[in-house]
Formats: sequence, C-alpha cells, structure tokens
Amino acid sequence: MIYASDLDRTLIYSRNAIGVPEDSPGLVPAEIINGTTVSYISERALSQLISLAGNIVFMPVTTRTVEQYKRINLFQETVVPDYAVTSNGGNILIDGKVDMEWRASVGKRVELHSAPAEEIRTIVRSALREEWILTERYCDGLFFTFVVHRDLLPPNVVSQLADKLNDLGWKASLQGRKLYAVPEAVNKSAAIEHVRRTVQNEPMVASGDSLLDKCLLDAADYAIAPCHGEIFAEHQEGLRVGVYPFTTCSGVFASDEILQYVGTIYNNLKALGVGPP
Repeated sequence: MIYASDLDRTLIYSRNAIGVPEDSPGLVPAEIINGTTVSYISERALSQLISLAGNIVFMPVTTRTVEQYKRINLFQETVVPDYAVTSNGGNILIDGKVDMEWRASVGKRVELHSAPAEEIRTIVRSALREEWILTERYCDGLFFTFVVHRDLLPPNVVSQLADKLNDLGWKASLQGRKLYAVPEAVNKSAAIEHVRRTVQNEPMVASGDSLLDKCLLDAADYAIAPCHGEIFAEHQEGLRVGVYPFTTCSGVFASDEILQYVGTIYNNLKALGVGPP
C-alpha cells in the first residue's frame, strides 16, 4: 500500500497552526531551525506513522521547495521515506536526490502549456496592492509564493485572479497567508502517479487540506482530509459533498485521526490479501 500525504497542516503543524498551546502534552518537534521548534507532529500520529512505515510506501507530498522539505528533521532522521514529492509535484526525490528526468519533463510541459512566469508575476502584482504583499518568492524555478496580509484582501480578489490565471495555464490558491500561483503541469497528482507506476501501482491512501491537494486526494483509492483548510471550507459551503471523510478534530491532533484511518485501510487490505504480504 502507498500512503501519500501533504505535510503542513495535515501531518505537521507550525506554531501558529497547531490549535493548542505549545506546552500541551502529546506534541513532538518535527522541524527545528537554529535550536527553535517551528513545527510539530502529534506524538500519537508519529507512533502510528512509524509503525506503518515498515509495511507501506510512505510518501510526503508537499508544496515546500526541496530546501524547505530537507529542513524537516522528522523526515531526515526519524521516518526517512524512499520517495518524496516536493515543489507541488515539480520535483520527486528518490533516496533524497532530485529525479532530474522528472524535473525536465515537468519543465517541458510548463513551457508548452502555461504562460511565461514573468507574465504571471505582472498579472498577480497588478491584482494586489503593494501594501497587501509581505514577501514574494519564485520557488525552485517553478511557481510563485506571495505572503500577504490576508485580512486586507477583498473577498473577490483571489477568485478573480484565479479565473484570469486559469485561462493562462496557471492555478491560484490562498492558504493561510500564502497566495500561490502555480502552472497546471506542476501538480501533486501527476508526480504521485509517476511514482505509483514505479512501485507497481499499489492501492493508495492520501490526505491533505488545501486546494492544491485536491488532485492528490482525487487520484487516490482512499482519501481523508482534516476539518480545517480550504477543502473543508468547500465542504462546508456545499461545493464538495460526500467525496471523502473529514476528521472530527481540527489542528495538530487531526493527524491522529488521519493516521488511524490509514492504519484501518492497511489492515483491511491486508486481511483481503491485497498488495504484497
């Protein structure tokens, strides 16, 4: 079985996203920078993940850049995956090294089907006032991330921008304070399907919380989402009904339910004799 999961706000949580005080019992540092913990994972979820990791193919799938992914101590030291997808699908890591053939194929598809990056940057900048933007970054030569003052953004700005970018082969997504502009070819499901073929196309479970995770969840045989984030917001608005289950808990302890769900699927498939022994 394959378990492909988004990381931030799905399995690991920043100090602002955990939803409980930092000194709450049951939290384990996942990412430490210069001696400071910047993200956590639930102790129970980590225990379940470690238990599963020896029997399944676990693949982190993240919008983080390669550099940002590699600073997560948890996945460099405690649970070390054979495969990881970074850069929203733009890069695949095999034993920690970038698959250059995959990266080149993504670059070709972006060039063929999406408008040039500088054109998109101009459009985004014209849609946002300068005072709304905190930082701008062009990530791994693939997509843009704008950190914004979310409370200053008018409700319709992002949707109007998304419509405009969609016509140019790009997608826009607002996650917390981050506004992403991503070429259509740079997506998590394409990368996961590529890896899935490599590992004999076994049954796949997926989890994620944002609009950039929708294609990942839709590509899986089984999927679950936490009851926070953009996917849950769509569910609440009636835009996605009955597609997959949501956790009952939000914040860092949603990961407990997610890993319990993954474990249940694994045990059910094992009992049915599906996948390798």
